[in-house]
Amino acid sequence: MPSTRIGVEPGVELAVEIQGEGPDLLCVHGFGGAKEDFGDHLDALATRWRVVTVDLRGHGDSDGPADPATYSLDRLARDVEAVADAVGAARFRLLGHSMGGMVARRVALDHPDRVDALVLMSTAAGPPAGLDPDVVDFGAALALDDWNELTRLLDEMAPLRTPAYQRVIDERDGFADFVAWKWSRVAPPMWAALAPQIAREPDDLDRLRQLRCPTLVIVGDLDAAFFDGSLSIAEAVPGSRLVVIGDAGHHPQFEQPDAWLDAVVSFLEAVDRDEGRES
Repeated sequence: MPSTRIGVEPGVELAVEIQGEGPDLLCVHGFGGAKEDFGDHLDALATRWRVVTVDLRGHGDSDGPADPATYSLDRLARDVEAVADAVGAARFRLLGHSMGGMVARRVALDHPDRVDALVLMSTAAGPPAGLDPDVVDFGAALALDDWNELTRLLDEMAPLRTPAYQRVIDERDGFADFVAWKWSRVAPPMWAALAPQIAREPDDLDRLRQLRCPTLVIVGDLDAAFFDGSLSIAEAVPGSRLVVIGDAGHHPQFEQPDAWLDAVVSFLEAVDRDEGRES
């Protein structure tokens, strides 16, 4: 089933795409993103792994419930687990970007028996650096009252727009339209509910020290909001591998695609080799 919809609770279905064969690799996008954030690399990854990409609730082609109370990072983690169940992935490699990394961290810590390897990309075990919860609360209220005004303010502030990301927008044909398309698919109640939670994400480094699965941490050297947080994760997780990608911001899969793909593939291939020796 290369493209399907999976029900995770009554009235909520998630859009899922599956490509390739081999060990399962689940990829989880970030806040305001979509499953297409991994699209440039699917063909390469699918030569070795069965890649499952999903639009989280309130994103992309998935359902976006109108009640903000139906959104939480814990709920998103349960959604990812439900998707894994539905596609028959009893055990899997798990990659999470930004907010998706916060979700992936929950899955790996709550169900260590299911996650064979973990890739945490441009994320943190607490709130992003420099994010004022009071300002985020203002934006959350605005998301429900005046979505267009929130859009205008975020365009002006551009909190994650590094020179590397701006270069992709300027030089890659159609990328600006792709960014606008993703935003058009964001459910305002999702933004209103999850942005304040991300701004108040509790520090989870102590729990991460208990993690035992092979772990790769990827961060761009220009990603000010998540650079220190990513380094802290790499220091906390026993035996983790850290890759800092030069001249990249919050979206290294777009900004430095070759370096990003090399980091992910070399890590997952090492996991495969180690599993082969153990079997």
